[in-house]
Amino acid sequence: MSLSAVNQPDGIFRSVCSLDCPDQCGLLVHKQDGKIVRIEGDPDHPVTQGAICNKVRNMTARIYDEKRLTHPLKRVGAKGEGRFERISWEEAIQTIAARWKELIALHGPESIIPYSFYGNMGRLTAEGMDRRFFNRLGASRLDRTVCQSAGTKGYSYTMGASIGTDPEDTVHAKLFVMWGVNAVSTNMHQVALAEKARKNGAQIVVIDVHKNQTGRWADWFIPILPGTDAALALGLMHILFAEGMIDSEFLAQYTVGHEELREHVKQYDPHKVSAITGVPVEDIYRLARMYGQTSPAFIRIGNGLQHHDNGGMIVRTIACLPALTGQWLVKGGGAIKGNSRFLAFNTAALQRPDLLANKGTRLINMNRIGEALLNLDPPIRSMFVYSCNPAVIAPEGNKVRRGLMRDDLFTVVHDLFLTETAAYADIVLPATSAFENLDFYTSYWHHYIQLHQPVVEAYGESKSNSEVFRLLAQAMGFAEQAFRDSDEDLITQALSGHGNGYIADVTYEALKEQPYIKARREPFFLDALETPSGKIELYSAAMEQDGHPPLPTYTPLAEDGNDPFLFIPAPNHNFLNSTFSNNAKHIQLEKVARLHMNSEDAERAGIATGDVVRIWNQRGESELVAAVGDNVLPGVVVSQGLWADLPGTKQLVNSLTPDRISDMGGGATFFSGRVNVEKKRAKAE
Repeated sequence: MSLSAVNQPDGIFRSVCSLDCPDQCGLLVHKQDGKIVRIEGDPDHPVTQGAICNKVRNMTARIYDEKRLTHPLKRVGAKGEGRFERISWEEAIQTIAARWKELIALHGPESIIPYSFYGNMGRLTAEGMDRRFFNRLGASRLDRTVCQSAGTKGYSYTMGASIGTDPEDTVHAKLFVMWGVNAVSTNMHQVALAEKARKNGAQIVVIDVHKNQTGRWADWFIPILPGTDAALALGLMHILFAEGMIDSEFLAQYTVGHEELREHVKQYDPHKVSAITGVPVEDIYRLARMYGQTSPAFIRIGNGLQHHDNGGMIVRTIACLPALTGQWLVKGGGAIKGNSRFLAFNTAALQRPDLLANKGTRLINMNRIGEALLNLDPPIRSMFVYSCNPAVIAPEGNKVRRGLMRDDLFTVVHDLFLTETAAYADIVLPATSAFENLDFYTSYWHHYIQLHQPVVEAYGESKSNSEVFRLLAQAMGFAEQAFRDSDEDLITQALSGHGNGYIADVTYEALKEQPYIKARREPFFLDALETPSGKIELYSAAMEQDGHPPLPTYTPLAEDGNDPFLFIPAPNHNFLNSTFSNNAKHIQLEKVARLHMNSEDAERAGIATGDVVRIWNQRGESELVAAVGDNVLPGVVVSQGLWADLPGTKQLVNSLTPDRISDMGGGATFFSGRVNVEKKRAKAE
């Protein structure tokens, strides 16, 4: 396929799913009269094999939604009111550049901050010309830590990098431990691979705080109290060592610290661990023996685990388990937290950090954006938001929205829709969808890199991130060649000079000939670990130097007031973070914003399924529909999805979440808050 696809009004064209999802599916896009009329999976993709989720299957409803932005807007009403008038791109760019030049002259470039994440996983869209521009501008740097940073750091202490089992090999596994991952909703092709293995006798165990779709799919679901997963992993280690279910040869050759770990885990006896986790003693023994006696045994380490105060240590601890039984040497065994190291490209060439003149430019954690907007000194005076919706996704949402209300904050939003954040903007710019962009994609789960060439013309007057930041660079007077590079140039630079042997043969030209290229398997990653010792570090001196316990350790969650319920705002099946939450088709599929609650707790509060409940704490409140049953343990409540701020609703659950920073990696602690719940009104008859 070539760029000529844009000029062909009819046909079927290859594409790539741009969503922030590990599966990164290959797609086939059907066009008729120049418009996309159908999206299906690409059956030739080696991993995703033609299967796609409802989110993507119904993507046409999003990209042709009548509410999609078609031209730039300027605010004419009060902030948050959502009243705008149409302006030209020239006026929009000149307005932004003039304000920024004024702010830089008066307050310096650090008075400006970008706010973005991976609403589109295209590498140029997420971390290309934008990074170059803000580096050259000298704006405050954003620490993009809202999703996976705590777990990535914890895993790297053990394994050296985001590297693990090839998911295609997991069809050979005989035991799957899905730990803290709602894979049916968020990693469906890992489920498909597990199903193939299940037909050959594999068992599937799910450990989670909520018996969601993945828990119901499992052969054995193990409910656990939030934030106690490290204790369970240590209890399993206690039994594995005590009952001789370890691989001594593997430990001697490939690890450091196994003798220290053997002594350390003696304190985590199953009775103590049961009291911490809520998992019965007999289930701890059963799981340990199942894991110790089954091979290949594979652990899928979920994303939600790291969204606790102790999230980095949780992931670090679970990552030690495959080493104890030598599962890394068994095809289909081991673990996956992420696999981005295999597809690592030249980020320095793409992002150009050398353009940042002041290497001491302040760094602001994106999880604390509400606090930063309200109290940072010197203040943030302008924010440019793209590929993200902080008014909905950021913790302590009421703080965030109060910050966005500041009259002296000049806010620009580049998006497909007039999002909750855009309602506070001074200038709103229409963004292209991924189907309109040239970009390349690297999965953080499977091992394939993919090129995406545009399928349709830009919608209305919308522009890509690359286009917008080239225009802003020109308006700001940036003369460097870096801002004249084409998207083709950016891809070529990113895929050159990276020194990553796993993708040594991957070039822009090769990707134009092949729709997807797999990373090499050599060298075997255990022979080239990037830990200080070059081995799996069960004992980590680096952790000790960084102020953490050097051995895996359970630490309780931080105090979060005296509210009675631990609150987990988990993902749902038909949204991805706030994406799709404003689209009628996807809202119809998801139906209603629910709060899952244990029957015992609900009975005491006089709450029944279908009742509208108020859920609140010192940070804010929401109103959700109760779903009562045994899908969560007593003392735990779980919501699903980041619902839009629709009229007449109070569904913004991140109004309730803490903006504390996790134990490592600067990560978010969405899942470590506490709340009250009361009945608001009875189920409508």
